[in-house]
Amino acid sequence: MTGNFTGITHSNNFNKQHISGFCLYKLVCSEKICYNPFMNEIIDRLKEIGLNSYEAKVYLALLKKYPATGYEISKLADIPQSRAYDTLKALENAQVVMSSNTKPVTYTPIRPKELTKRYKRKITSTLDFLEKKLPNVKDDYTEPILTVSGSKEIREKVIEIIKNARREIYLEIWSQDFKYIENDLLDGYNRGLDIKIVGYDNFECMFGTVFKHSSAREIEHSLGGRMIFITADNTEGLFGKIESKKNEPVTSIWTKNEDIVFLMKEFIVHDMYLIDIEGQFPEQLKYFYGKGMKRLKDKVLNPGAEYRIH
Repeated sequence: MTGNFTGITHSNNFNKQHISGFCLYKLVCSEKICYNPFMNEIIDRLKEIGLNSYEAKVYLALLKKYPATGYEISKLADIPQSRAYDTLKALENAQVVMSSNTKPVTYTPIRPKELTKRYKRKITSTLDFLEKKLPNVKDDYTEPILTVSGSKEIREKVIEIIKNARREIYLEIWSQDFKYIENDLLDGYNRGLDIKIVGYDNFECMFGTVFKHSSAREIEHSLGGRMIFITADNTEGLFGKIESKKNEPVTSIWTKNEDIVFLMKEFIVHDMYLIDIEGQFPEQLKYFYGKGMKRLKDKVLNPGAEYRIH
């Protein structure tokens, strides 16, 4: 003969000790919350939106059984009775639980969807406020100038600048380095960016406006490596050495300091002016300044200057 016990079929030799153990397990879990990993994670997430540990446990206890008295909640949540009443008062003030006008007083939680909706509004409102007001806390805030080290890291930062750009990109780059960012730059061009490039060393690009620099090898030899300059929207820029001939560590400077970005862009723009003028009037410039504009360089730079190429 068989009999049903809580939905499970048992034979007659299912002994009383097993039944007692099963009933005890059900009794414990019905009187207290089982704080398993799932429940602990829910408590942690409730704490992230502003509830403390006791408040999270009391709210979960009420979801499990409501309406409930403070005594019942303290047993179910497995917290001291005095802390249960303090916590219920705090949750009532926060309108997370509601109390009855009966004796004994019982408590009912707001629905989970209402809780999450309320905190979502609160967090969004707080973030909007901070976004508007924080910049005004320090009127003389100056954007920092930071160092980016390593060729790979520099290329990643350049790609980030390109992706953040909304209007324009000004760039000076060697052909060897251009291949790493060409696709991202093309994506920017296709979404409407105005792109102007000073290209070094047999540079080829099928989009944007390109100014080809004729002294790439001399400059690379003079500097001991390849440089990169980029500005975006007059608000962000990077410049520095991206590759060293001596296998030395390379670093570049990145900033959103608009004064520094202005100087970077001025450097690139003046290179573009000179390259275009040199392309339009090669013989006249050679006549006035000599081959490679030597007389102009002697006039601007000291004859013994280490850096003589541009």
